[in-house]
Amino acid sequence: MNQFFNEFKEFAIKGNALDMAVGVIIGGAFGKIISSIVNDIIMPPIGWLIGGVKFSDLKITLPSVEIAGLEAMEPSTINYGNFIQTAFDFVIIAFCVFLMVRGLNRLTRKKKEKQATIPPQPTNEEKLLTEIRDLLAARQGQGKDI
Repeated sequence: MNQFFNEFKEFAIKGNALDMAVGVIIGGAFGKIISSIVNDIIMPPIGWLIGGVKFSDLKITLPSVEIAGLEAMEPSTINYGNFIQTAFDFVIIAFCVFLMVRGLNRLTRKKKEKQATIPPQPTNEEKLLTEIRDLLAARQGQGKDI
């Protein structure tokens, strides 16, 4: 049992697991913010423009079925208004994530371009070989044999 907890502790402390947990928590909070923007700011004016419709109230009520001897059941509804609001949430969240990824890609691309413009420094072996080559070329130019 102790080994199980040690393995779990190793997993939980790894950077990837912590990063993922932070991402999920922030993503959940971000989703709530976007839902509030859609439900409280975007959809009311759209509903007002199309005649005072509140999207969350849009639904189709299915006929209720009454069975003899049983209590009447509440009629079922198809809540397509909630679906429209959820679809707006998704589109806005997807667009925001796209903008974030696009921005990060631009930053990393600029960083890679900056790294590509800086030529790599020669190693010590390359420097030594260059000196030897230059010395040999200078000796041959002076007419000295090796």
